[in-house]
Amino acid sequence: MSTTTAEQRRLDARVAHNRDLEGCPGHAILSILAERWTTLVLEALADGPRRHAELARAVPGATQRMLTRTLRRLERDGVVTRTVTAQVPVRVDYALTELGAELLELGRSVLRFGQRRIDDIRDARRDYDGRP
Repeated sequence: MSTTTAEQRRLDARVAHNRDLEGCPGHAILSILAERWTTLVLEALADGPRRHAELARAVPGATQRMLTRTLRRLERDGVVTRTVTAQVPVRVDYALTELGAELLELGRSVLRFGQRRIDDIRDARRDYDGRP
C-alpha cells in the first residue's frame, strides 16, 4: 500500500478543481465573453443581421481570419446564426439568436459595471502594488 505526499494530494486537488471548472456554467459563459472580438461582434449585430463585410467594417481591428473564427465559435455556441441565400454572388448574413441577445445584455451589464467602477479597481491595484 503506497502513501501519498502532501504535495501529491495538493496536485490531485488542483487537477480535480480544474476538471470541475471546465464544467462550470458561469466559467463557460465568461470564457465566451472574454474572447477578444466577441463583445464587439455582438454589439455590431445588435441592430439586426449583417453580412461579413459589414461586420468587418464595424469591427475594424479584427482581421478577416479572426472575425471568421469568432463568428464560427459564436455560431457553434448558438449565439449567432449564419444564413446563406442562394443568389449571385451568394449572400451570407449573420444575426443574433435569442441566446445571443441575452448574452449581449450581459456583456453590456459588465461594461456598465466597468465604466462605473474601473477607477475603484485601479485605485485598489495602485494601493496594493504600493505596499511594502
